Amino acid sequence: MLSLLAGRRRFADLSEQQILALAISAEEDDAAIYRSYADRLRGEFPQTAEMFDDMAAEEDRHRQRLIERHKARFGERIPLIRREHVAGFYGRRPVWLVENLGLERIRDEAAKMEHDAHHFYLAAAQAVEDADTRRLLGDLAQAEAGHERLAGKLAERHLTAEARESEDRSAHRTFVLTYVQPGLAGLMDGSVSTLAPIFATAFATMDTWTTFVVGLAASVGAGISMGFTEAVSDDGQISGRGSPVKRGLACGIMTTVGGLGHAMPYLIPDFWTATVIAMIVVMAELWAIAWIQNRYMETPFWRAAMQVVLGGALVFAAGILIGSA
Repeated sequence: MLSLLAGRRRFADLSEQQILALAISAEEDDAAIYRSYADRLRGEFPQTAEMFDDMAAEEDRHRQRLIERHKARFGERIPLIRREHVAGFYGRRPVWLVENLGLERIRDEAAKMEHDAHHFYLAAAQAVEDADTRRLLGDLAQAEAGHERLAGKLAERHLTAEARESEDRSAHRTFVLTYVQPGLAGLMDGSVSTLAPIFATAFATMDTWTTFVVGLAASVGAGISMGFTEAVSDDGQISGRGSPVKRGLACGIMTTVGGLGHAMPYLIPDFWTATVIAMIVVMAELWAIAWIQNRYMETPFWRAAMQVVLGGALVFAAGILIGSA
């Protein structure tokens, strides 16, 4: 880590030529990021994709002004210096990370990019002495500050209220189908189906460690099974349910979490203390399932609660009866 930092230059130590070169590479990167967003969104959200195309074109115009200024001051050869070469310089999140977080997250990231660029140009303008270069950097700082307004104008041009509502509905539907629905199925399976083996073991052995081991095995096994089942059952191409890997991970992880929730209390050595806490956790899990169904699946809360609590109570009772037999 120290060797990596030692190989980076401080912004205060950069020459005017290096500051211009850094600005050129930063504008190139930002334009490429905006075009990646546009390509990612074009199929589902064409209006937002057009907005990012226009923002990329604006970054290209900034880059061209910076290149022309560099030619006038230092000639044709531009030194290679990028943001990762400068200590403390603002970074950019990987495109693959942001583009998987949804439409609003991408819009928010674009706003942050413009904010970071504005502050960079303010600092750069103060760091150079040449009047024309300083004026250009100051103009670009104002332009980046105005990009938030530009983004608003572009949004007004490309994203009418009807188009934004349509895209937001589509984004919400994709989120629900890719993450919420598989995750909810996993949470329900993990929370309910593991009740019987965990509490049957608890009341049959009265041993907390044995109960925890059985609960851990049941939870992990159910998570792996549910995750693979969800991933291989539908590739998402026709149904529009999104990536099978994402759905499988959501389902598998939530299945494991649902089972471990009421298995973990059995790490407590005292049997009845562990059992009471496990029962409280079970009730919390069942109410959480009912809330998710109400929040994302638009199921009336009390109906969802009655269904989930009734099913959970039956499985819970079966586990106790079997374990006590």
